[in-house]
Amino acid sequence: MKRISRFAAALAIAFSAVACSQTDSGVTTKVKAKFAQDDLVKAHEINVTTREGVVTLTGEVDTPRAREQAVRLARETEGVTNVVDDLRVEVAATGGDLDDVDVDVDVDSDIERGARKTGEAIREGAEETADAAKKAGRAVRDAVTDDDRDSDRDGK
Repeated sequence: MKRISRFAAALAIAFSAVACSQTDSGVTTKVKAKFAQDDLVKAHEINVTTREGVVTLTGEVDTPRAREQAVRLARETEGVTNVVDDLRVEVAATGGDLDDVDVDVDVDSDIERGARKTGEAIREGAEETADAAKKAGRAVRDAVTDDDRDSDRDGK
């Protein structure tokens, strides 16, 4: 009976993923389904959000290996165009046995993540500015009719 329940659950997830495959919610569902099937990642509370194909992972994991696995699974998911890794490794879970390499990796990844987020914010701001300029240009163009442009009053 447990096998049938598991199979039914897996089938429901598969149908749900196929039905929603190109939407952000569909991508989120696919990533969460992969996490649920992975022994290293499934025990962790990882929040998954998707916006225009960009998956953001937040929450805490016990080990750097779990973090890397979660990011890899998300990147390999159909429909994902990029992954923003905002996962944190719980220091308490390591028993304080971090060495300089672990700390350097965390600092480097934090710097990379900050630079990536800054770049994304700049790109989004530039796109919004360009869109607003186009909208303003259309409004001005629409406000000026052909009659208003006919300065020599020749009807053309």
